[in-house]
Amino acid sequence: MQRCDVLLTGGTVIDGTGAATRRADVAIESGRILHIGDCSAIKADAVIDVTGQVVAPGFIDVHTHDDWALLATPDMAFKVTQGVTSVVAGNCGISAAPFSAKGDLPAPFDVIPGISEGRFDTVAGYAKAVTYTRPAVNVRLLAGHSSLRASVMGGDLERSASGSEIEAMRDALELALRQGAAGLSSGLDYPAALSAPMEEMVQLAGVLKGHERAVYTSHMRDESDTVIASVRETLETGQRSGARVVISHHKCAGKANFGKSVETLKLIDAARRDHEVALDVYPYVASSTSLIERFLPSADDIKVIWSTPHPEQDGRMLNDIAADWGVSREKATSMLQPAGAIYFDMDEGDLQRIMQHPAAMIGSDGLPGVDKPHPRLWGTFPRVLGRYVRELKLLELTQAIHKMTGLSAAQFGLNDRGVVREGYVADLVVFDPEQVADLADFDHPTRPSRGINHVMVNGALALTDGQQTTTRAGAFLT
Repeated sequence: MQRCDVLLTGGTVIDGTGAATRRADVAIESGRILHIGDCSAIKADAVIDVTGQVVAPGFIDVHTHDDWALLATPDMAFKVTQGVTSVVAGNCGISAAPFSAKGDLPAPFDVIPGISEGRFDTVAGYAKAVTYTRPAVNVRLLAGHSSLRASVMGGDLERSASGSEIEAMRDALELALRQGAAGLSSGLDYPAALSAPMEEMVQLAGVLKGHERAVYTSHMRDESDTVIASVRETLETGQRSGARVVISHHKCAGKANFGKSVETLKLIDAARRDHEVALDVYPYVASSTSLIERFLPSADDIKVIWSTPHPEQDGRMLNDIAADWGVSREKATSMLQPAGAIYFDMDEGDLQRIMQHPAAMIGSDGLPGVDKPHPRLWGTFPRVLGRYVRELKLLELTQAIHKMTGLSAAQFGLNDRGVVREGYVADLVVFDPEQVADLADFDHPTRPSRGINHVMVNGALALTDGQQTTTRAGAFLT
């Protein structure tokens, strides 16, 4: 009789391709999917009855800042309890590697806990640290443009890079890609990269052409008043360099810009006729990043989530802090530095329109390591399934799963993952479609979600019966 390590019986398989659901057992052996279908003739070391539940590929969080969290908090509870089995780190231009800069650096470096202690000259060095630590989830790393800039230019970042500096960054990026980086990310909206012209990005993104499935992901130069121009710049960068493009956490921030997603998505659709373009989105109408004066006009309501000089203000609204201190919002922002914040700056209509786009993937953009984070860190994926699938019926369940798995794996070159298919790696999640929901909110941002019952990473159970195990089977993915 054929045998397997684990057998999931009685579940409804959603395979991640967008195909229809089907009732099937799933047999796992030696970290891979052995058989899907009738497994009654297979003897299993462990049998888990998942009748009434969905068996899907483990969720892939395509937009994270987990580079350092994977090493500092390797249990990764805020991901495992959501059903996430793989993360793409190094987003928004900030990556743990290649990153050899010394000393203090401008935003958004200050928003990532652990950045001072965990800088790696090479992707190979970071991969070695991940392998040694063995986190609970897998990681695919992007090389950050701002990290490259700081490594080459030091703290002198408020200018364009010189020709020799661009060549040095290109060489470092080439090495990063050869050592397993997924591509290049940028954060052009931040002080560390705001002075980088499009030509600098074209030159760097051009390195990606020689590497299959390498991708350029961009936190664009602006997501508010000039968002349309920023989309055009990002698309042109991809077209001129030949690089595949992912627009990060696409949004139209600020009341004056609500509804502009109609135009931005038209531009994306036009570009997709002859170029590979995708985007990611998180299921909230509030963003979170460093507290920066330039970002204040986009939001009437801003919640301070951390402040180095004034930790007593953590969790309070900026307007209330300013009123208590008898100063303007701008002055309060200056007094709180360095600090992080949540900006309530988006429109639900734009969010839903973007989420429905066929090229839109799901990414949390969560910021680990703070006591009062944006709830997206803990709740993104169950929120999509509970609110936007079950309650609002904005997406079909198979469509939502595709946006969290198969589409994401294809965009970021996660080979043999993201699909429930025989021979593929057993990164799997089992959830109750009638119960799954996010419980984290802006007042209680670290509450685990409900309805995620089993999570398997590389064939090992990271969570079973809703409880996280001590098993950590994650790996650095290339």
